[in-house]
Amino acid sequence: MRLTKFTDLALRVTMRLAVAEPGTVLTTRQVADAMAIPYTHTAKAIARLQHLGVVDARRGRGGGLEVTGFGRKASLGWLVRELEGEEEVVACEGDTPCPLRAACRLRGALREAQRAFYATLDSLTVDDLVTSPTGPMLITLSSTRP
Repeated sequence: MRLTKFTDLALRVTMRLAVAEPGTVLTTRQVADAMAIPYTHTAKAIARLQHLGVVDARRGRGGGLEVTGFGRKASLGWLVRELEGEEEVVACEGDTPCPLRAACRLRGALREAQRAFYATLDSLTVDDLVTSPTGPMLITLSSTRP
């Protein structure tokens, strides 16, 4: 299964925020620059993550971004499902429906593979993703990027 670019960058943004030192205020611009992601894409991902309760974003003086407690402990499978949507891997129905759709074994096999993919992610959290060596690498990105 292939994730959309939006889901990929939303996960990377979440991971970067998860390794911020307590009390450190990161801005959307800082996260975008550190992760080499366009600012507008980062802002859209943060808005979606905030809507899901994964990220807390406060505007203005003293504002900034941080991963919520819920965001740290939520299942990665849940988060990817929310970001990707519940669509099947293949589109058998559509403008030109597949002639095999009534008796196709491929659709069922791909649906089962998708379930297995999500089941693997269900056992992980954002906190799991940022353990060493990933977490320390994420921290260094802010200091190595211009």
